[in-house]
Amino acid sequence: MIVTRFAPSPTGFLHLGHALSAFNAWQRARQGGGRFLVRLEDIDPGRCRPEYADAIQQDLAWLGLDWDGPVRVQSQHLPEYQAVLDGLVEQGLAYPCFCTRAAIAREVAASAAAPHGPDGAPLYPGTCRCLSPTERADRIGAGERFALRLDMAAAVRPGLTYEEEGEGPVACHPERFGDIVLARNDAPASYHLCVTHDDTVQGVTLVSRAVDLKPATDLHRLLQALMGWPTPVYAHHRLLTDAAGRRLAKRDNAATLRSLRAEGVSARSIIERFG
Repeated sequence: MIVTRFAPSPTGFLHLGHALSAFNAWQRARQGGGRFLVRLEDIDPGRCRPEYADAIQQDLAWLGLDWDGPVRVQSQHLPEYQAVLDGLVEQGLAYPCFCTRAAIAREVAASAAAPHGPDGAPLYPGTCRCLSPTERADRIGAGERFALRLDMAAAVRPGLTYEEEGEGPVACHPERFGDIVLARNDAPASYHLCVTHDDTVQGVTLVSRAVDLKPATDLHRLLQALMGWPTPVYAHHRLLTDAAGRRLAKRDNAATLRSLRAEGVSARSIIERFG
């Protein structure tokens, strides 16, 4: 049975790009006699708001996109993510990083040619990777703040692939991202860890999402391999753009579904754009 999901972060109101993602997942589930799930990825307490969480469900209902079962709210499942983090630490695949963002930026700036990841961000230079267990324990015991990073060199598995619908097997190269952050003080678990864990727990068989997230699939496939989790099929759809050719985004004040509704735009006309 096909199981899809729509998993927005309640950091703002939904726009047309979100509607496309939700509709694609909903349509695939309904056409295949499967299940369509809704998940709220509210792991970042500094940006997520209850009013946005409520608005997401209202907008989906207005569009006529019904979902199966209760909405999964990530902030209600922190112990589950901590258990995954503990497992990675026990395997020697994660380490504490005491570097501040400012310190990392200074070190990267001092490098003549700092390598960058697929998202364009400079890779973490590995400052804390080789600290001794004693130094790590002493610094943690002294109350020093730290993030938890994946030791990519130890974690990477050769030959990983995932199935992209309409494309076939895609080779994964998670090492391009370097030692990614798995958790930090202001976010108890990273997007990559939570989304991969939740897709497993919820039995998602098809991940339908926008193409800008396709590179991150390499990381998700690696976490699945490390934790012994199954791998869903992936289907990355086109991005909607504005008149300037920029992808629709909350930070660029893309028109929201509720503002379109207030202007008299019908839900049917929005869905028909995606048909």
